Amino acid sequence: MAGTAGTPGTPRVLRAMNDRAALDLLLEHGQLSRTRIGKLTGLSKPTASQLLARLEAAGLVLATGTTEGRPGPSAQLYEVNPAAGHAAGLDVTPQRILAAIADITGRTVGRHELPTPGRRTGTPVVQQVTDALDGAVKAAGLARDDIHRLVIGTPGAFDPATGRLRYASHLPGWHSPTLLNELAAALPMPFEYENDVNLVALAEQRLGAARGHTDFVLLWNEEGLGAALVLGGRLHRGWTGGAGEVGFLPVPGTPLVRQVTKANSGGYQELAGSQAVPRLAAELGIEDIPQGPYAEAAAELLARAARSDDDAHRRLLGTYATRLATGLASLVSVLDPELVVLSGASLTSGGEPLRALVQAELEELAASRPRLVVGDVREHPVLRGALESALATTRDEVFDTSR
Repeated sequence: MAGTAGTPGTPRVLRAMNDRAALDLLLEHGQLSRTRIGKLTGLSKPTASQLLARLEAAGLVLATGTTEGRPGPSAQLYEVNPAAGHAAGLDVTPQRILAAIADITGRTVGRHELPTPGRRTGTPVVQQVTDALDGAVKAAGLARDDIHRLVIGTPGAFDPATGRLRYASHLPGWHSPTLLNELAAALPMPFEYENDVNLVALAEQRLGAARGHTDFVLLWNEEGLGAALVLGGRLHRGWTGGAGEVGFLPVPGTPLVRQVTKANSGGYQELAGSQAVPRLAAELGIEDIPQGPYAEAAAELLARAARSDDDAHRRLLGTYATRLATGLASLVSVLDPELVVLSGASLTSGGEPLRALVQAELEELAASRPRLVVGDVREHPVLRGALESALATTRDEVFDTSR
């Protein structure tokens, strides 16, 4: 019995599946000829030609030139139309909101940074979000209505039961129970929110060191120490969105921290957070300790230690590696991941020397032995993850030719 239009197996659905396969190949490879698309998809030349004509008429692909200059007869080349859709991402910290716009291919076309200096700002959060977004939209030469979807990355997580931000008391103004409704009323496009470290894990899974891995832990250290858990290819957020808030984890080597959410800290944060690195360096007699924000000071000290052969810097790197492995041992003992990705400037600045030391320590502290790697996505990884998340849904909507 013939199915109705739009049901699995109908010509419309099969065409849409072939269209999406071709578009994904063009995203992955860039410019491709009809013949190459046919070979990669298994479609005949006439079917590939019809497919490309259909996608070109829909504004989803562009004919961009020919293979002239290569051996053999020249052939028309095609690419995804970058203007077919746009997505936005926001990276929110207590100091600033960084906003960016990406076209459908993933290329960043506009960026804007809005300073938000902690409790000194009197600007409502909703206006901060819209101001940051509008700045990026303007830089991209677009209008708000051109943006298909927005993903906002923040420390902590919005509790799905209450709609309130938890685990991030250092982010003033973001804890109103009505904030999400206010944002929905102010923004003309659908939006989602996600924990910042989860977005870094998404960026590493799509673009970086965790590509091809479905079970991994990402340990992040900049202003705060946190983790993201990817299990079976999916982010594990937990019942209240707090999975991975490992800064609160009690660990040996520090006093037991109570009322951790009020303190916005815990044992592992005190032991191995960025603020611990300058203190440890001072205890080891290292001079010329950088001033300024802890994350920047920690990154500079660890980068210096990774390059140095003197005893004090070697002990700094070794002691800090032991501290990192102490908390990681609990994570890997429970989760048994395939891979651990070290990310955030306070970890990546130590490079291979720090990674190797943490790997060696972890193998002595935990029964399972995941492989440790340093993250590849270094430039604004939270923002990149927000864009990748927004683009995934945007592509599903824009590339759906079955409607």
